[in-house]
Amino acid sequence: MRPRQVGRRAVLVIVAVLAAVVPGAAVAQAGGPVAPKPDSHCSYHFSTGETLCFATLAEATAQSRDARGDVIQATLFADPNYGGGSFTVYGSGMCEKDGVVNFQINLPDDWKNVVSSVQPWGGCWIWLYPEPDLGGERDGPFKENTPDVGSMLNDRTQSVGLS
Repeated sequence: MRPRQVGRRAVLVIVAVLAAVVPGAAVAQAGGPVAPKPDSHCSYHFSTGETLCFATLAEATAQSRDARGDVIQATLFADPNYGGGSFTVYGSGMCEKDGVVNFQINLPDDWKNVVSSVQPWGGCWIWLYPEPDLGGERDGPFKENTPDVGSMLNDRTQSVGLS
């Protein structure tokens, strides 16, 4: 075997291994998780840091219900009026009304600058931020289903706080 072919094969093996072990990376397969993108329906679990994406919202929420007892805390949508893809956030419990952000997440790259409508769940209020790690001027709280987050952070959200 020529050295160049060995190098390519080694790179392919490394890529395959990384794809299998990198947290949040989902492999597309029939009836199972698909790669994250704004037209897919993803679920994120604070307890594991895992993001799984599916073809439909029903698949994403059905697949995500398990024995951990996680609570849906928020669903973010790519389009106004709860359209397009969705990103559902699960946490270990209800949000407390104690004046602080109880849970926060930096959105995956494919979900940055995409959010247009939101639904709070689990007693949570949703705060949207234009920078990672809850940076920049925030918008919210969104205390109820909001079909249009408004011009301040529409398609500009990079991190989310739940209180």
